Amino acid sequence: MKILVLAGEESGQIYARRIREMLPGHEVRGYEDYGFKTADLAVMGFVAVLRRIRYFLNVKAVMERAILEWRPDVVCTIDYPGMNLKLAAFAKVHGIRTVHVVCPQVWAWKSGRIPKIEASVDRLCCFLPFEPAMFRPGFAEFVGHPLAEEFAASARDGRAARAEFPHPLVAVLPGSRIGEIERNFPTMLEAVGRLVKVHAVVPAANEEAKARIEGLLAESGGGANVEVRLGGARDVLRAADCAIVASGTATLEAALARCPTVLVYRVSAALAWFARRVIKGVCHIGLVNVMWEKSGGTGEAPMPELLQEDFTAERTAAAVSRWLADPVARADAAARLDAMVKPLEEGPSAFARIVDALLPGK
Repeated sequence: MKILVLAGEESGQIYARRIREMLPGHEVRGYEDYGFKTADLAVMGFVAVLRRIRYFLNVKAVMERAILEWRPDVVCTIDYPGMNLKLAAFAKVHGIRTVHVVCPQVWAWKSGRIPKIEASVDRLCCFLPFEPAMFRPGFAEFVGHPLAEEFAASARDGRAARAEFPHPLVAVLPGSRIGEIERNFPTMLEAVGRLVKVHAVVPAANEEAKARIEGLLAESGGGANVEVRLGGARDVLRAADCAIVASGTATLEAALARCPTVLVYRVSAALAWFARRVIKGVCHIGLVNVMWEKSGGTGEAPMPELLQEDFTAERTAAAVSRWLADPVARADAAARLDAMVKPLEEGPSAFARIVDALLPGK
């Protein structure tokens, strides 16, 4: 078979490489085979895209020509919906089967896009269990979450991970981008300073993040009980008694580690204003909480969220202190996370299910 796998962002490229590995004997192409680099494609924001509109129009024209000339048996688009769904629709119009991987967040905003998505592709592979019900029967399939598979593959013995660190241990993950580190880490650090006799570990996502975290730590003049490491976030989360984590993929990793976590985040006032008016479909931002909400959960969300003005050192410390002081409360929080992430881990590999969707007769 000839298979065109289109991923325009690094996370999608990771999925694309795995899919390629699972398709030996088939001819697989992607954006990179036509001279387009992920770093150039992965532009975020309406204004940034508008500034490079000629580039993106050229990408679209080149890939449409490639679809017509190479004539793949199936086009697999991975996330990156702005460009990928347009190319999928083009392929479908020309009689080529299309599969899209990663459901656009229609459950959070712009639910009106659902008919357009259904018209653009033949099949949708979803990473969250509640997503298929939003579409017509038989169109969308829950395949599991690749991160759950990846997390399990990197698992270490829990006792060995815990033995590396003094306890009580609090994992602190302020994000990977410098801007979010600068907005979130000072308050996280102040919250840790309010805790009694704890050791905090900050696993930095990369060298640049590590340098900025260490700089903010030095500027604070405190943090004797705070250790900054390069990488190793999953081991830290597995070992920690609880965690303070900035909103993002790391919150799902914390849930997969069954680590009681308070989710925190702060953005600019303008962005917060915009988000509050646009995001209407959910009341939470953490994926675990969204799954809980969509499953009809009642009471307290599995992962407390402290956002914007609610994100204070006092409130963050109070949320963590409850788990540190009460093993029963900590075990209950871990059990609630376990109930949410188990569906992501069950069944065949997410990648195996995606490959099945690409091959004929599946």
